[in-house]
Amino acid sequence: MILRLKRTPGLYLVGFMGCGKTTVGQTLARRIGWHFVDLDHDIEKAHGCAIQQIFRERGESHFRQLEYAALKSRVSEVEGGKPMVVSLGGGTFVQPESYALLENNGVTLWLDAPFEVIRRRVPSDGSRPLAADAEKFQALYAARREQYRLADHRVEVESDDPEVTVNAILALKLFGL
Repeated sequence: MILRLKRTPGLYLVGFMGCGKTTVGQTLARRIGWHFVDLDHDIEKAHGCAIQQIFRERGESHFRQLEYAALKSRVSEVEGGKPMVVSLGGGTFVQPESYALLENNGVTLWLDAPFEVIRRRVPSDGSRPLAADAEKFQALYAARREQYRLADHRVEVESDDPEVTVNAILALKLFGL
């Protein structure tokens, strides 16, 4: 196991919405015997409403504050020795304060899916506030890739089967297996 994972046993999945962070994260956590959490689900549970409602009623800035607080709480658990796979929201890693928090706490894995896959997986029905406008959605995808490149590892999403992506993660030899 690499030293950083021994000190802070956290794997943080980053990437654009629809790249498979939750599905892959659940599968990965099950395979390695760690806890799994989805940061967006944490926020929804803590605030009793959907992410879309927070965006609509309070705005993205307020959502990012809630997101950072939720991330800080999970990182604290990992620092306390609780092994965890954490699925981050698509914009979490691009926030400077969130990136700074993750930089030396565990390992970040960028699930890099082609835009065509993202477009197929993410509905434009309003359930994802940032996906409603097709042009802005594609521009956001392109813009965020620059920050995602700062992740510790890049894993190409080559299949809709999460096992394929999990196998690619395990092939990184993060655990010394």
